[in-house]
Amino acid sequence: MLFHKDRHAKLEVYNDINSNLVNLFKCVKYHPNAIKDELENLLYSRETFSFFKDMHKNPNLTDIQRAAMFFYLIRTSFASKVVNFGSKHKDATNTDRLAEIRERLKAVVIENKDFAALIKQYDRPHTLFYCDPPYYGTERYYDHGGAPFTKEMHQKLAEILRNIKGRVILSYNDDGFIRELYKGFNIEEISRQNNLSPTAGREAYRELIIRNYS
Repeated sequence: MLFHKDRHAKLEVYNDINSNLVNLFKCVKYHPNAIKDELENLLYSRETFSFFKDMHKNPNLTDIQRAAMFFYLIRTSFASKVVNFGSKHKDATNTDRLAEIRERLKAVVIENKDFAALIKQYDRPHTLFYCDPPYYGTERYYDHGGAPFTKEMHQKLAEILRNIKGRVILSYNDDGFIRELYKGFNIEEISRQNNLSPTAGREAYRELIIRNYS
């Protein structure tokens, strides 16, 4: 969503609980050439993938080393989930877009905060929040920074969003629990191809776009 437009507002804030992703964005913003140097001459290798997967959370790494390893893991993992090796040939160290990404991030505030604290800090009548929480029932596939995203956290998010001053758009999977949780909101049904399904291209995945405004 952030990269879909050159700019969405005068003040843009990106928040993610995944500290590895936040660190990657920060390093791309301030040290793109250093990341290129770290990735230079690396090959698309299962052995390198496994080593980086075990190593990239080591607290003794520099931020740049950790960012480069995480970038490599995204590029070489199945569906960019940083879980399984992708086994699909491509240039794992292609950094051609780093300059473009750096330019987009130049004026963006990058946060790594709990969603409740972040919403409280930035909530204003003119604020638009785009929230992309873990899809209900699939939380185990997400990196939550060490703490699982529970059913109670889905409920807490909904309660907070019912009482904000600004506007909100949420993306969710189409689930009865979520529909009940956001009853009274503007709920739009959409569908897309499920690219991670064994029958990819033939199976539609139903999602919800939820808003607190018309």
